[in-house]
Amino acid sequence: MIPRYRTIVYATDLSDNAAHAFRHAVGLARCHDGVIHILHVLPEVESAVMNYVSTVMGPDQLADMELGHKDEVRKLIEQRLKQFAEDELKDHPEDLGRVTEIHVRHGQAVGTILTLARELDADLIVMGTHGKGRLHYTFLGSVAEKVLHRAKCPVLAVPLLT
Repeated sequence: MIPRYRTIVYATDLSDNAAHAFRHAVGLARCHDGVIHILHVLPEVESAVMNYVSTVMGPDQLADMELGHKDEVRKLIEQRLKQFAEDELKDHPEDLGRVTEIHVRHGQAVGTILTLARELDADLIVMGTHGKGRLHYTFLGSVAEKVLHRAKCPVLAVPLLT
């Protein structure tokens, strides 16, 4: 049976080159009449730092700050989506409707991507291969590479333009 990519998780680091990988997600969603879930993962701050900040600010204020930051990131993604639609989807504005949800989560990138893909029963994960430069890849490894090795669904790793 030929695979269908109906539910696509597009993981982005919000780098300028990330739109290149998003084009692939849109093209596949269009071909397979699928939907796209955009995911951006905010890194977790060390628990010792969070405990200190919580003590100084108070837990309620810290929670409000975290929620505000998620909202800022979501708005940034929405702005980039609007710009992408204006630039790239002039001939197919309906493709913007394929984006069903924007997920902004705190955590470790690899685990968070895999968890969302599992929660959504995703058919495909689309992501760029490096958004932080070759030096980062050489010393710390690549999020894309780790997702490729651990994912239960296919992963499209798109080399980002340099």
